[in-house]
Amino acid sequence: MLLADRAVTRPPLPLVTAAEARALRFPVSTPQFTRIRRGVYAEARALATLRPWERYALRVHAFVLAHPGAVLSHESAAVVHGLPLFGEPRDIHVHDPDRSASRRFGDVCVHTSDDPRGVVEVDGMLVTSLADTVIDLARVIPPAHALTVVDAATSPAQGGSLGVEALRNQAAGQVNRRGVARLAWAWCHSDPLSESPGESVSRAVIEWSGFEAPQLQPVFHYEGVESRCDFLFPATRAIGESDGWGKYDMSDPVAAERHLREEKIREDRLRRHGHPFGRWTLADAFRVDPLCRALRHASVRLVRSPDRARLATLRRSPRVR
Repeated sequence: MLLADRAVTRPPLPLVTAAEARALRFPVSTPQFTRIRRGVYAEARALATLRPWERYALRVHAFVLAHPGAVLSHESAAVVHGLPLFGEPRDIHVHDPDRSASRRFGDVCVHTSDDPRGVVEVDGMLVTSLADTVIDLARVIPPAHALTVVDAATSPAQGGSLGVEALRNQAAGQVNRRGVARLAWAWCHSDPLSESPGESVSRAVIEWSGFEAPQLQPVFHYEGVESRCDFLFPATRAIGESDGWGKYDMSDPVAAERHLREEKIREDRLRRHGHPFGRWTLADAFRVDPLCRALRHASVRLVRSPDRARLATLRRSPRVR
């Protein structure tokens, strides 16, 4: 999915302010409505259908509705830029360079810094630039999450337009030294060939679990057909696939059935030509063991001891509700 497709530049649900409700005699004080922020409401039944990151996007838009001049940063800016988020972030984040110190007001974190931030306007909202948002996030979120953010911003296949070296140089020139080691790891392990957050998280888990490093997006030509895969493990010619329902058009049952049938034919063809096959989902990667079982079943080799400290960072992030 492209950054532009992930970007939530409009509220996922209609928002109603208290002033609008009074003018229209709209009953927002009933159980049919839920308060998103002080003076901002949404329909409760529709709210219950949103995914976690969509609920967060709704909160961000409710905040902007009440504070239209605020400059969104960190996870809140990521929503507008279309950078990947996992779960529902706990706080709203804004940047205010005029403050003498960062402060928290309820669930709103107001950040200041000696390092200037680029500010851009997206559909009427003010947000820190894509590069600043990537760097700010990569300093503080878990490393696998940071890798997905850097990959997304630098991968042409995901609509990214930044360069890793430019990000590295920009971060190196900043006064802020928080998360320097985390940034260094993300710069070294990012890959513009990564085509999805699932692939990015999977690469982190593969390394931390001790498996051979894979090649990304290998292309094979067998039986007159070209087949591109997510991962190739050279030592055993094993192929790994990080599956996401989006790639199969699960919202369209007919298209989904056709894609699943084509995928089975493709996998059988690759197996006939000597490629063991392992599949897993993003959820499998975060749980670690299912991904490892898939790799072992595909005969992928362990080449180092597991990095248990980094694997532990895959557990629930303190920045998520």
